[in-house]
Amino acid sequence: MIELLRENFGSFFEESLLNEINNSGVYKEIPEGELLMDIGTYVTAMPLLISGAIKVMREDDDGDELLLYFLERGDTCAMTLSCCLGQKKSEIRAIAERDTKLIMIPIQKMEEWTSKYKSWRNFVFNSYQNRLDEMLETIDSIAFLNMDERLWNYLQEKCRIAKSTIIKNTHQEIAYDLHTSRVVISRLLKSLEKNGKIKLQRNSIEIVT
Repeated sequence: MIELLRENFGSFFEESLLNEINNSGVYKEIPEGELLMDIGTYVTAMPLLISGAIKVMREDDDGDELLLYFLERGDTCAMTLSCCLGQKKSEIRAIAERDTKLIMIPIQKMEEWTSKYKSWRNFVFNSYQNRLDEMLETIDSIAFLNMDERLWNYLQEKCRIAKSTIIKNTHQEIAYDLHTSRVVISRLLKSLEKNGKIKLQRNSIEIVT
């Protein structure tokens, strides 16, 4: 595991911290679609992503979901950090968007390293800022963009995360992510196809432009 840590976090952390992560962290491989964390559960460890991607969602009182942001290689989750340090129940749901490799860091070590290593402290603060910026982008999108613009941005982001022009999601799954109805998504996808931006296939979407 130490070589994976050096490759992915060597530019962030000094060798002594990498060795501590290697000794204390738990390496996991999470298949695409698996639930990593659910709303209402206690969080006892923080993920460091080696590869893959994780989708982070919120849920309203009616059980409808909203996509907040994606975590990728080298990332961690600000919501997880907050829950760990405050010993609170999770307020988010995290699902593997792709096959994902990560290292889980126990909460006790997180607090210890914050005071012991400046590099870890900077990493945590930067992670908070990056996730906050992404959540503000989500809020701005909901507040200021039409649903067709939100959908197109979402499709482009999914392609970037998957590193593919093919998106393997149903219209209903996209509707869940964007907190709208399947009928609206289907209508807007048809419009995008008519405008030559996408090609609709069975349970997948190909981005053309």
